[in-house]
Amino acid sequence: MSTPHPSQPAEPGTPAYGPFAHLTTPRAELHRQVMGAFVAAKERYAVHLRPDDVFAALPAGVRPASVDEVASSMDALAQSGWGNLRADPDTARVTAVEDFYRKRFVYQLTQAGEAAEQALSTYDEALGRRGALQAVALHDIVTQLRALLVIAADDKPDPAKVHLALDALASRFTALADNARAFMGSLQRTIDLHDVSEEAFLAYKDRLIQYLERFIQDLITLGGRIAALIAELEDVKGGSRGGGLVRPLLAVAAAREAADAAPDEVAEAEAAAYARWEARWAGLAAWFVSGQGVDGRVSQARLLRARALGAIPQLLAVVRSLTERRAGRSDRSADFRTLARWFAQAPDDDARHRLWRSAFGLYPARHLTVDADTLTARERHPVPAATPWAQAEPLRISPQLRRTGSYERRGKPRRVQDRSERLRRLAEIAQKQAAETAAARARLATHGSTRLSDLSELDPLAFSLFLQLLGDALATWRPGLTTTTATSNDGSMEIRLTALDDGSRARVRTPGGVFQGPDHLIEIVDLEAR
Repeated sequence: MSTPHPSQPAEPGTPAYGPFAHLTTPRAELHRQVMGAFVAAKERYAVHLRPDDVFAALPAGVRPASVDEVASSMDALAQSGWGNLRADPDTARVTAVEDFYRKRFVYQLTQAGEAAEQALSTYDEALGRRGALQAVALHDIVTQLRALLVIAADDKPDPAKVHLALDALASRFTALADNARAFMGSLQRTIDLHDVSEEAFLAYKDRLIQYLERFIQDLITLGGRIAALIAELEDVKGGSRGGGLVRPLLAVAAAREAADAAPDEVAEAEAAAYARWEARWAGLAAWFVSGQGVDGRVSQARLLRARALGAIPQLLAVVRSLTERRAGRSDRSADFRTLARWFAQAPDDDARHRLWRSAFGLYPARHLTVDADTLTARERHPVPAATPWAQAEPLRISPQLRRTGSYERRGKPRRVQDRSERLRRLAEIAQKQAAETAAARARLATHGSTRLSDLSELDPLAFSLFLQLLGDALATWRPGLTTTTATSNDGSMEIRLTALDDGSRARVRTPGGVFQGPDHLIEIVDLEAR
């Protein structure tokens, strides 16, 4: 969309974007500072400002040399094409007749100028936002879903409670989704080392990795719980989405929002509000419930978990690359970029030729064996550098140079380090870890369907693998399903989970505590062993 020129009025029926025209001028920075002073003054309930007031309010680092420059900027912002400010004659300081003929104005922020500043503030905030993965928001979403279940159990739910619970749920979910999107974008910029220094990255990379691991664990445990609560609220029967428990609550919230509409617009306002609430609920369900959904797409929660899991090895690769660079390993691309910068900064062609000869050493071949005898012979019979090869004296090349490619005698080569012991140790560690993982897979394999409550005590490694499998299964759960199947990320394990309707609960003991929840039929298969 093109912006009309400040001197040209906008066409009838089209919005005018003149208040943004000052951003494309050479004095855009001063204009932004002046408008910032007016916004700050409005927060202090100050209505009119004079040029000397704005001059005094500007920071010392960006303050122009004189008040006249500020006054010129305010005049430009108040012109008819822009309209950020409004200028009114200043008669408060008139003490003589001659003062009436002088150009004196007080300035006020216009509605269009204030709207433009709000838009620019929102833009700057969104551009610099880094976001965060909010594990607390997951707990809040669980709490609000449980509150909706309690409210839905009433025969006549209180409209105020319904609306407040749904509004709190929508706001927490919106914050979670927006912050997750902003965080993953900033995380990719961090991995690419954009807008971040190497020192800052190395300083907080450990905390970042621990932060990702903690959020992934919360997402695994709470994501399945949220999906189960959504299924309970939707109360899907027969494999198809029905009204369930949540649709009447959405209707109650929509009716409360439309209560203040005009009498002849209540029905239309209520329908529009219900459509908005239904879209919000569908977005929440699609974020946590997926796998074999109607459209076949994977849930955003599972995609976020996969993206966070993939970010950890990428961060470790960046750390390894920076460590190798600091250890002195040659980085040819960085060397060539530095050399190109030196060429660009060279004052003339002669300096560039000297830099070329110093960098690449492409000297004429006749200078390969310059020694005392050669220098003495050249002093007696100098040979210009432009002498053709056919007319120059032949060059005597040492047989050693022809045979070995080096004229100098080199010293004893460095002794090759024996790393067999370290390699053997690494092989033992890898073999031990592989054996422990295989034992954990064998420990979890059920050899048929069994109840979750029948699992005996699990060691930490087996329990960690069990949580990953359970999270993969719950991430594919959707309303209407009674059985789901999932495969681990490495393809070594398969889990089949079947819900029970007897209301029993399972308790799995671990050295760190007791893991409990609704009982299920579970079948875990070790695909590698099979």
